[in-house]
Amino acid sequence: MDWKIELVPVPVSDVDASKAFYVDQLGFNADFDERVNPELRFVQLTPPGSACSVVIGPGTTDMVPGTQRIQVVVPSAADARQHLVDHGVAASDITPLDWGTFVYFSDPDGNQWSLQELPEIPPTLPSESQHP
Repeated sequence: MDWKIELVPVPVSDVDASKAFYVDQLGFNADFDERVNPELRFVQLTPPGSACSVVIGPGTTDMVPGTQRIQVVVPSAADARQHLVDHGVAASDITPLDWGTFVYFSDPDGNQWSLQELPEIPPTLPSESQHP
């Protein structure tokens, strides 16, 4: 059985400013933006190439703005960092670790994002994949 994450709430204080940040600066797709009722505005945004989206807006989470942390896999940490910088987003230096190469940034509310370039994993040899 496959389990696929569909939607992650991101708590924000200003929905329109946050939507502009995610769409105009990060390049997320604006999938949906509707005021469902006076207490719920559902704004769904999807990172390029992702099957999982984020949702922002009043009524979508009771989390405090700036408390969410999300990690995303990217093909190239250097390219992702350059995209962020080119679009006016303050990004960390590239951080190489044994389990990947990382770039970090925050949205206007302080929600933290980690972009991970996965390390190259050597293919498993046939003898290593067999269990005694």
